[in-house]
Amino acid sequence: MSRYEEAKKIYAALGTDAGKAIEKLSDVTISVHCWQGDDVTGFDSGEALSGGIQTTGNYPGRARTPEELMADIDKTFSLIPGKKKLNLHACYAIFDGENPGRDKIRPEHFAKWVQFAKERNMGIDFNPTFFSHPMVKDNLTLSSPDEEVRKYWVEHGKACIRISEYFARETGVPCVMNIWIPDGYKDIPADRIGPRARFKKSLDEILGIDYDKSLVYVTLESKVFGIGLESYTVGSAEFCLSYSTKNGITPLMDNGHYHPTEMVSDKISSLLLFNDKIALHVTRPVRWDSDHVVLFDDETKEIAKEIVRNDALDRVFIATDYFDASINRISAWVTGVRSVQKALLYALLEPSSLKELQNDADFTSLMVKQEELKTAPFGDVWEEFLRVSGTPADYLTEIKKYENEVMVKRA
Repeated sequence: MSRYEEAKKIYAALGTDAGKAIEKLSDVTISVHCWQGDDVTGFDSGEALSGGIQTTGNYPGRARTPEELMADIDKTFSLIPGKKKLNLHACYAIFDGENPGRDKIRPEHFAKWVQFAKERNMGIDFNPTFFSHPMVKDNLTLSSPDEEVRKYWVEHGKACIRISEYFARETGVPCVMNIWIPDGYKDIPADRIGPRARFKKSLDEILGIDYDKSLVYVTLESKVFGIGLESYTVGSAEFCLSYSTKNGITPLMDNGHYHPTEMVSDKISSLLLFNDKIALHVTRPVRWDSDHVVLFDDETKEIAKEIVRNDALDRVFIATDYFDASINRISAWVTGVRSVQKALLYALLEPSSLKELQNDADFTSLMVKQEELKTAPFGDVWEEFLRVSGTPADYLTEIKKYENEVMVKRA
């Protein structure tokens, strides 16, 4: 008997069908962020990374061109099982001629990405890029008191909705377009409501354009603070959640964008009660929004459990969002996405009977069963998932080979 067959028996005794868990995971799409491959540099600006975020490290092999980035994404996706989408930022526009500016970018500037996605039978998600640009004035974009600056970024937002609709129509897969702005102040502001009022006005103007809401899901992402924005962030959790609820768009939670003692896993069930869809950016904050590579850790497991326990795999848009330049970037991609998938499989292997124990107030049995699950042969089920998806368990060997043959030559 194989290790998987033995593991399947053990899980069956616990009340779980491991085969069905693998089938469900095989149908879950993870949206993979492109910006891990080039340290959030993009191709349209040449500006240093800004907006309260930072990439640290100087590991060799950073992608420098669209062709290099696409090659690295190909290698990455070959080492990740299951279904994937490509998640792009607007700064990854590819210009064959003159750069018209972010306020005037058009679908044709992403035609090569659409061709790339269609050839690989996957959809594309999208993000306006409100950072690393000369038109970010005093750390402000959509909330700027300078009307020229504010209107510039409003036009950028509108352009990105049109591009998102283009992605959806071309690939046949709805596009999640996420709005996040880095706007805020380093020190204590004299006016907190003014910038938020301007942000609200800007969002109203962006969302005022006509677009197909069955093709484009606009999401809004909050943040608690950033480097140089320690005292006040315009797009706070309260603002973004209130705006999303009032205007019928999708709230997005990044689990690095809250106070260190706040857990996104605890928030998922509340949002599911009041929203048809929610969205997640899964990262690993170390003391703050440090965007470390996602691991198979406790909070990632809890996030996955809340999605699965609430039968919400078709209601939650799951994306990764981190960037580490201190290690091999492809390994960072693969490790992080596989960790999310491991967490989902771990959650799918949890028996539904645990809820009954809670409702019966049998907390003794609940604790014992939860502890038993921790030492169940999860790894053998994961290996079976890799096998049926045709993905190698050992990805480090292949990554090191690619690094030596391709990436080190970029230095």
